[in-house]
Amino acid sequence: MKRILVFLATFMCLLWFLAPFVKGQFQEEPKVSETKAENKKKLKAENASSHAHTPVPKQKVTEATIGAVGDILIHDRVYIPARKSNGSYDFNPMFRSVKPYLGKTDITVANQETMIGGKEIGLSSYPSFNSPVEVGDALKANGVDLVTIANNHTLDRGEKAILNALNHWNSIGMPYTGAYQSSEDQRIIRILKRNDITFSFLSYTYGTNGIPVPEGKPHLVNLIDTTRIQKEVKEAEKVSDVVVVSLHFGKEYERLPNDEQKQLAQTTANAGADIIIGHHPHVLQPVSWLTKPNGERAFVAYSLGNFLSGQQGDYKDIGGIMQIGVKKIQTGDDVKIELQNPKFLPTWVNRPYEIIPMKALSDQSDKYNEIQKHMNQFMPELSFDF
Repeated sequence: MKRILVFLATFMCLLWFLAPFVKGQFQEEPKVSETKAENKKKLKAENASSHAHTPVPKQKVTEATIGAVGDILIHDRVYIPARKSNGSYDFNPMFRSVKPYLGKTDITVANQETMIGGKEIGLSSYPSFNSPVEVGDALKANGVDLVTIANNHTLDRGEKAILNALNHWNSIGMPYTGAYQSSEDQRIIRILKRNDITFSFLSYTYGTNGIPVPEGKPHLVNLIDTTRIQKEVKEAEKVSDVVVVSLHFGKEYERLPNDEQKQLAQTTANAGADIIIGHHPHVLQPVSWLTKPNGERAFVAYSLGNFLSGQQGDYKDIGGIMQIGVKKIQTGDDVKIELQNPKFLPTWVNRPYEIIPMKALSDQSDKYNEIQKHMNQFMPELSFDF
């Protein structure tokens, strides 16, 4: 009996000693499981709270319009009637009828084909042009915001005419591109900003009528070179939303773009250009869309014809004002550019050398209709409701 009591006492002591361990084995596990669930629930709540406080980038949409006109080619038969009794020149009456339309766009670009070297070096006409500085004054007064001056007549009267012209452009606050005062001036990309959209401008010509560029002074005129164009378009993309490139190319008096023009325009668009403005044929060539490698589209006007010149007949006295809308969609740091609503206003130069919208000329209705069909043959949506 004594042994039994001793055994029972020993067993009870053993149970008392092991009880905490047994309890931990069967009760602590659910506690750990509960802690994991609580942690998971807490983490989920924290993640939801974090997402709820992540700011959604705001979208900002702005719009602007850019317009362009063709060649300003000042023959003597244009500047002689503009001469006043005091020896100065006034070209403003020639722009009177189109001034309201030039002012409709946020930015208007003109191709000033003749250097405005002024009377100092003697005015001259075809084949070696030099024009009055007052041509520049008239462009400024009538709504032009920038001139392109890389063309086959840039070197007609040499470096002096170019520098005189550039000095005058600077004096009236008119940006220019395509010919420059120095290599430092040439490296400055011209930009204009409207409605929070930044536009950059480049200009090149196929040649200079056989006149060699002065040795060591390539800044006097930008010549077309695809490698250079590609490089400078990339540089322009870094400082602007929209890259505008003017190309003086094609064949004179041909009303359709040739394969070389199409190829160069596509190469320029592939490099990143958004808007391509063509000059040189002295007659209108159609506008078209181009597709970039990234799927975006670019706009090209292969030739805008003569806007003001002494040429006449065979479509050489017909030009116009091109306009296209630009929409900038910015979401955070992401910027998307869309081109929209292309328009064109055909114009005609009468013999007092006034630029007149063709839609205002009842005796030109057949020609006006012909020009509309000609200009939108590659782009049916082109509007003439300017």
